[in-house]
Amino acid sequence: MNLKELGWSDFFDDQLLPDEKHLIPARVVRQDLSGYLLYSERGTLTGSLPGKFRHDITSKAELPTVGDWVLVSLLEHEPDKAAIRKLMHRRSQFSRKEAGEQLDEQIIAANIDTAFIVCGLDDNFNVQRIERYLLLAFESRATPHILLNKADICNDLNEKVNAVRQVAPGVEISTISGLTGQGIENLRDCIGIGQTAVLLGSSGVGKSTIINTLLGFERFQTSSVREGDSKGRHTTSFREMAQIPGAGLIIDTPGMREIQIWGDESSLFQAFDDLGELANQCKFRDCSHVNEPGCAVKAAIESGDLDEARLISYRKLQRELQHLSEQQDIRVRLERKSAGKRSSRMYRKRPNKRD
Repeated sequence: MNLKELGWSDFFDDQLLPDEKHLIPARVVRQDLSGYLLYSERGTLTGSLPGKFRHDITSKAELPTVGDWVLVSLLEHEPDKAAIRKLMHRRSQFSRKEAGEQLDEQIIAANIDTAFIVCGLDDNFNVQRIERYLLLAFESRATPHILLNKADICNDLNEKVNAVRQVAPGVEISTISGLTGQGIENLRDCIGIGQTAVLLGSSGVGKSTIINTLLGFERFQTSSVREGDSKGRHTTSFREMAQIPGAGLIIDTPGMREIQIWGDESSLFQAFDDLGELANQCKFRDCSHVNEPGCAVKAAIESGDLDEARLISYRKLQRELQHLSEQQDIRVRLERKSAGKRSSRMYRKRPNKRD
């Protein structure tokens, strides 16, 4: 396997230290309970994490995930198995908050060039969900590209495309059908050799079907959606990367029921750039867009140039990011306090030395 075709670049080459030249670069293709599937110039390897690697991390985000580049050493008597020695710094990463109450970052895919946000044009169509994915895509440092799938069964295509354009100004939008192949060749052209894309979206939007059509064979299992609301079951249970013949690499991901955001307000400003431009025209710099005179945002809503739902979504996501920031600040203070107590205990346990 050619490393450059797998996405290796000078960015990773520059990270190699002199004493690491004997280690083998490999890319994580799949992660499951049994370990890691890796692609390298030595072929396909099964990777495992030494205990010291797990012991030294402070967050799950420091563990290898699909799309990561790692340095490995081959096991002496099992040349198709390897121990992961180092995780390379990432060029980009698509993250969300860990589901549930735990405050931790979950990395969905790493070192991606394009984040394809997939939304079904059936009863599962949801503009607000696209807004949330866009915020995370901008945070990832990958280029977002919206795929409106199932165009073959949509009777109000123009209306839905226009609704998406309203919440994604400047973002490329493609209407496709993974089932019939409509628009798939154009999609293939977006993933050049050595580039990596990830498909993101809820269950039932057709991510696995799109990838199977791109690959030309049934690589990933698919299933029908539920009648009534077009929601799907979790057919894909883990993340996996595949190489597209004559093109780059693509990562399939399980559907996300919870899209808990992870990031800061800079990504929010990117995702809501249209609101930002209007806000710059407000009479007062600290305008809250409620009752202030000279508010350009409220004027745009009253004239019909801006949907009020857009402002409501912005405020909701802003509150979530502020709450996340507060939680992170609390955790940092608690960790510092805990570290201080450990240092104090260690100091008290030191033997007294008398002159």
